[in-house]
Amino acid sequence: MAHSDDKQQFLAQVFTVIHQIPPGKVSTYGDVAKMAGYPGYARHVGKALGQLPKGSTLPWFRVINSKGEISLSGPDFERQRAELVAEGIPISSSGKISLRNYRWQPGSM
Repeated sequence: MAHSDDKQQFLAQVFTVIHQIPPGKVSTYGDVAKMAGYPGYARHVGKALGQLPKGSTLPWFRVINSKGEISLSGPDFERQRAELVAEGIPISSSGKISLRNYRWQPGSM
């Protein structure tokens, strides 16, 4: 993703998808990339979320890895875990979430 315009388009699409994830649901980095029109760009989604400014209103915490786990560690892990638990999503001590029960499938609500 070399061009600035391409990057801006990617970010706009990704952030639009993430804003649509409803409370109490999660999506994977790969699912977000695919829904944004960029299949195979899961790592780019993670990178974009890692660069969000403090105070962002994007519900970044609803995006997890393909194993149904929180990928972050330390205080960031705890913050993401707390946000998800506050939305009623049960999480194991290792950060595992049931994708079967909590994965967002647009159009199936």
